[in-house]
Amino acid sequence: MKYKVLYNPYAGRINDTAFFGELKTALEGDELEYFDITKITYSEFLSEVKEGEAVIIAGGDGTLNRFINETDGMNIAAPVYYYAAGNGNDFWTDIGKKAGDKPVELAPYVKDLPTVEVNGKTYKFINGVGFGIDGYCCEVGDKLKAADKKVNYTGIAIKGLLFHFKPASATVTVDGVTKTFKNVWIAPTMNGRMYGGGMLPTPAQDRLNNERTVSTCVFFGKGRLKILTIFPKIFKGEHIKKTKNVCILSGKQVTVEFDRPCALQIDGETVLNVTKYTVTTANK
Repeated sequence: MKYKVLYNPYAGRINDTAFFGELKTALEGDELEYFDITKITYSEFLSEVKEGEAVIIAGGDGTLNRFINETDGMNIAAPVYYYAAGNGNDFWTDIGKKAGDKPVELAPYVKDLPTVEVNGKTYKFINGVGFGIDGYCCEVGDKLKAADKKVNYTGIAIKGLLFHFKPASATVTVDGVTKTFKNVWIAPTMNGRMYGGGMLPTPAQDRLNNERTVSTCVFFGKGRLKILTIFPKIFKGEHIKKTKNVCILSGKQVTVEFDRPCALQIDGETVLNVTKYTVTTANK
């Protein structure tokens, strides 16, 4: 098989000297041809893929998100695969893959994806939409990257929890049922289980569930130190046991509205000054 590999030069692991050798080993015996994803036009590139050839998208969750949205509506004849080359690689981990595994065909995972409407625009997403301190972390991280500084999202989250992030009041409506929460720290809506480089806000969410429902995790409560003691449990999904501070809601249409503007992230891509988002599943 001949693979045309579209790689994102800005993805976290692309500059790792082991990456290209790792991909070559995973596809031993196949022919690989590499293309910089930032220097092509999808419509033109995909139209030139010949019969018997396949495409591999190599990058992180953000790369995957942009590919899904920028090719939405295109008739792609060639098989398209994905190989994780980012820092977090939440999609890759969520579907049970690890470094060195062969690329996975995307078709089953991008069919009937949910959409999120925010600030008048609509996007598809593959992992989740984060609202609250998770969006704040992406906002701060983007500023550090622009200043060519090292980014540590865990450190940003801890400092945000202790000092900088101000929780909001939120109204959450799931399939027509509305609940209100005060002192909300995060309110992500998830298609998969994972985001943020290994956090499990909705550990029971199945991205391929028959009903195509999504799950929203509302993490709320007073007291920064108390919240800081609970928050690390999200990396194992154990935070859901703290029912006085965590509420999981599942459905086919979700609207979350904060009482003040916050940053929001869609598969790691930041959207600023957001007060409201609405997620709609394909089955809705």
